[in-house]
Amino acid sequence: AAVSMIPTSTGAAKAIGDVIPELSGKLNGMAVRVPVPDGSLTDLVVQVDRVPSADEVNTAFKEAAQGRLKGILEYCEDPIVSADIVHNPASCIFDMDLTMIIDNGLVKVCGWYDNEWGYSNRCADLLKLLSEI
Repeated sequence: AAVSMIPTSTGAAKAIGDVIPELSGKLNGMAVRVPVPDGSLTDLVVQVDRVPSADEVNTAFKEAAQGRLKGILEYCEDPIVSADIVHNPASCIFDMDLTMIIDNGLVKVCGWYDNEWGYSNRCADLLKLLSEI
């Protein structure tokens, strides 16, 4: 198993439904454990009513990364691999090269993250906010 990909379950989809009730029961997911020391990738496919272009999707993520989600969401225009995002403080490094649009309204986006480091940085952000109260 040390050099194998291992499919496993994840509670992430249920957790999203708990946090955003409108999405409860509308998400599902799985995890694949891979033999790398660190670095994860989320592959998200959603169905939308209006089919956007990949440029529209990427622009929306870029604007969010430069605006209200700065420091939490990072926008990446260069090809990257899991080792590139280790110790990146962002919760998600959006990979614009992996955006795909399928004519029937399916939009696929991918985001890299360092599971422990990004989460730790959000905890530090929360502590900072609490200290300012």
